Amino acid sequence: MDIDGTAAATRLAGGAPLRSTFDVADPGDWLVLDSAVREVTWHHPQFLPEWEHFAPLPADLTGLDESRLALALCHRDGRIRREALRQSVRYPNLMPLVVIRCVDWAAPVREQARRLLSDALTVDSALGLAPLILRVGRRDRGAFGVDALGRILRQASYGRLAALFAGPDRTVRRFAYRLAIDGQMLRPAELARTAAGDQDTVVQDLCATAALTALVAEDAHEDVLPLLLSARNPRVRSAGVTALRGAGRPEQAELFLSDRSALVRACARYVVRQQGGDPVAWYRERCMAAYDPELAPGAVIGLAECGNRADAGLLRPLLVHPVAGVRARAVAGLRALDCADANQLRPLLDDPAAAVVRETATALLPSAKELPVDWLSERTGSERPRHVRVGAFRVLDARGGIVALRAAVGLLEDPDMKLRTWAAQAVQRWRPSPNERRGDLEAGELLDRSRHLFSDHVLRRLMREAGVDS
Repeated sequence: MDIDGTAAATRLAGGAPLRSTFDVADPGDWLVLDSAVREVTWHHPQFLPEWEHFAPLPADLTGLDESRLALALCHRDGRIRREALRQSVRYPNLMPLVVIRCVDWAAPVREQARRLLSDALTVDSALGLAPLILRVGRRDRGAFGVDALGRILRQASYGRLAALFAGPDRTVRRFAYRLAIDGQMLRPAELARTAAGDQDTVVQDLCATAALTALVAEDAHEDVLPLLLSARNPRVRSAGVTALRGAGRPEQAELFLSDRSALVRACARYVVRQQGGDPVAWYRERCMAAYDPELAPGAVIGLAECGNRADAGLLRPLLVHPVAGVRARAVAGLRALDCADANQLRPLLDDPAAAVVRETATALLPSAKELPVDWLSERTGSERPRHVRVGAFRVLDARGGIVALRAAVGLLEDPDMKLRTWAAQAVQRWRPSPNERRGDLEAGELLDRSRHLFSDHVLRRLMREAGVDS
């Protein structure tokens, strides 16, 4: 939305055509214009909008051209807006401003605009006005336009409505799909294909739910289930997995017990249990092959999700598995089972895979005070990989006190910009630990090195809290 509303209003007052003044296809430009027309220049003694200084509207709006009538439709005086609505029937291009006036604060203006919109709205005009109507519909009193749009578009053929499916406006696309689903215009296979391929998660959910509902009435499992089960979105895949039971194919759910999504794994376990299967035994059998290169990471974390603490014995050997995803899930699984041993996990802070180090740092946070400070500090050096520096810093920061401050100040000149930013934020939120003695000279030196991060007042207060002179 790049329009300068005040400049656009001034140009319209001079008679410039609408299309050369702003993008008439952009609903945002119409809304900016509507607001800018009433904007006053407070430095002027008469407090009038800029355009009214040199081109005020005449008392009689009859015969006013399209550009100046657009200004009248946005005028601060409700009587002028209402009269402009009566004149606007001569200019169909001004219908977007009629839509905006449907939520006008003045009841007479609002009622007049709604009558005009009801009379003028057709399938053709509704397709073009839909983005603006739905955007205005978010405002107070905006339900009228949305309801009118829905009534008209329900009369549209599938081909006309489908033109909105590929539009750039997400709100319009969602609205169109809801109408098509309510009108049963889409076959189950079309719904499943959209759910599997659309980029909008709301549309995915709408179409996946509708596709499953349609399966009850139609035998279209062969067309629908493969599309849902192969979707990238976990919610769509989980819907397909759940539908396997109703389709009489619960045995296929076993294939999804090791899915990368926790939601899909949970749905798969439900379906397997409903047919008398034992997901825990399935997971245990696969995790026993500790060095199997084909072991799926989802099977590892799946065991932790439905197993017990005794299963930690199957997860520990996986900490040295050749696949990084398996190592990361083994760490996450031990943490989920509350069996994360700090000494055993500590070496994984040097893992070449960032995902493993990330999970390891998270698992070590509760044990941060038990780990050797020097060992952790070594891993924040610039010669270490970035993900190792980040992991070590997270653990050091969790210790709090002078150790956390020392680590954060040491990273203020790190070569990675994001890590420097995180370190600066850690310094700014640092407070002395109640368990450490006040007056530590190192704390004063570290705060002095980072004084550029504080105002003088905040730095003096922090120094006092630490018991050192500023």
